[in-house]
Amino acid sequence: MEVKIDTKEKFHVITLPQTSLSATMTEELSNRLLSYLGCDIKNVVLNLKRLQSLDNISAETLVKIQQKFYESNASFVICELQSKVEQFLDNHHLLEMMNITPTESEAGDIVQMEEIERDLLDGEQFEV
Repeated sequence: MEVKIDTKEKFHVITLPQTSLSATMTEELSNRLLSYLGCDIKNVVLNLKRLQSLDNISAETLVKIQQKFYESNASFVICELQSKVEQFLDNHHLLEMMNITPTESEAGDIVQMEEIERDLLDGEQFEV
């Protein structure tokens, strides 16, 4: 699966060129995204601006990927969803479980804020 990768200071932006996402494609995407958890820059923004459709397994996998990122103290934000995809996620009660922003810029802001929160929480643990 080809993706566009743009590395920023605190996160990677992964943009999918595909217009649909199937379960088989999602497994490859999952492996690629989860590999970032082993990098110095762990945070990922997934830009889905071209995505027009996905299946239920793919949607549930994206939720699981996000959970793994947060369990590893890393951010995972999805941005620029098309209205059809957003409606699909909402109809399957998955939208409220996902960290989604309208724009890539806002996704970057979320990552920055979560980084600050993690830094503050780490600092509090040492001030006992």
